[in-house]
Amino acid sequence: MRTLLITIDGPSGAGKSTVSRRLAERLGFTYVDTGALYRAVALVALSEGCAPDDDSKLAEICSHLVLRLENRSKGPILYANGDDITERIRTPEVAMLASAVSARCVVRRYLLDVQREMGKTGRVVFEGRDMGTVVFPDADIKFYLYADLNTRAIRRFKEMTARHAGPSLAEVENAMKKRDDDDSGRVLAPLKPSLDAIRIDSACLEVEQVVEEMLSHIRAHM
Repeated sequence: MRTLLITIDGPSGAGKSTVSRRLAERLGFTYVDTGALYRAVALVALSEGCAPDDDSKLAEICSHLVLRLENRSKGPILYANGDDITERIRTPEVAMLASAVSARCVVRRYLLDVQREMGKTGRVVFEGRDMGTVVFPDADIKFYLYADLNTRAIRRFKEMTARHAGPSLAEVENAMKKRDDDDSGRVLAPLKPSLDAIRIDSACLEVEQVVEEMLSHIRAHM
């Protein structure tokens, strides 16, 4: 498999993380969860009492923030300044703040450089919301994974309750709807499929079915 760069975009709960990780495993590629990078900035901002629109403080945070992704068999581990923050970024509060800080130019500039540096060598699967439209507009293959809101909310609710007691399904769905609106409605890099992206509806598909469909497109591209 040559040094392809593959992007997978889509809304929360569409199955991007699981599918992207599995696809990377099948290809022997590196998997990068870019949403986790925004959550990392949000977590640090939250811990320092930084408002999501305080660009000066966000710039200071980014200037001292060193992010590192380490792929392991059980999934990627994210480090911020040497600390494992993998679990700490998976809360509704951090998710909502991540959507807010992702709309700030100073944060996007910082992570744009981080992401492009990670993609220089190819053989990478990038998962996010603007990978194919903004970060890697010339990616070799672009996918856009989506599903209806209720299906996505149920998936996220099951994930959260499997780890710990959390919000109700209705609360998860409401938060996801707001996140969808925020992501698709922002002026800077809104969530939308790239014109040349391959769109896949994951609502009625198992993970392996989605992966196999993606692999068929990748083989056709070779």
